[in-house]
Amino acid sequence: MSIFDRFRLNGKRLFITGGSRGLGREMALAIADAGADVILVGRDVPSLEKTAEDIKALGRQASLVQADVGVPEECEKACGTALSFGPIDILINNVGGRRENIPTEDMPLEKWRTLMDLNLTSAFLCTKMIGKSMIERGNGGRVINICSINSLVAGRGIAGRHYETSKGALLQFTRATAADWAPHKITVNAILPGGFMTEPNQRWSKLHPEVIATFRAQIPLGDFGQPEDLGPLALYLASDASRYMTGAALVIDGGYTLW
Repeated sequence: MSIFDRFRLNGKRLFITGGSRGLGREMALAIADAGADVILVGRDVPSLEKTAEDIKALGRQASLVQADVGVPEECEKACGTALSFGPIDILINNVGGRRENIPTEDMPLEKWRTLMDLNLTSAFLCTKMIGKSMIERGNGGRVINICSINSLVAGRGIAGRHYETSKGALLQFTRATAADWAPHKITVNAILPGGFMTEPNQRWSKLHPEVIATFRAQIPLGDFGQPEDLGPLALYLASDASRYMTGAALVIDGGYTLW
């Protein structure tokens, strides 16, 4: 058997939140290219349809679920809809974002709760519902949580510490769930991206160019990553190649957290 066969995902199905744009899109395309069918979840129908077309061009099936998984009720409904399409083998909890630059001392409680639902509760609900179906099937599975380097370090020159808090909690949720579900042959791992020039970060660069400039200057490799850089790493964690890895936190940040 070729080593590349361990990366094949023929006959598998992926469920990914925020799968139509940026990092989510590139992970979805990479996993589809390896042979998996994909269920895309997102808020924007045109971008969902565009990514679905690109997945179908790879010869795979693509199903769409329009939902804001940052709203718990919508998240639960989206998971139920996805499970009706058939068994799910791979879950990527990708949705999240800082969105607000509000200092802790000024953060309204309701805003805090809304952002925690976006970054943490959505991942909990998807893991609970999709993961439970994996346990019941008894064939193992893969859960990949997209955390952030802000799971480990605070962002410089920017407020909104709901992001560091929720992403840090998501990393620990990853580890604890990995321990719980190892007997079921379900691996649970986290990817911690650094700076990638996705649409949200492009907006930040316009609103707070000094923050982005400072960030870039601290990256040993000298620049931000491209969304397609995340695809191969997600494929590794989704495939049999990572069979013996669980509870891991894989940093991909151009070396930012080295100093």
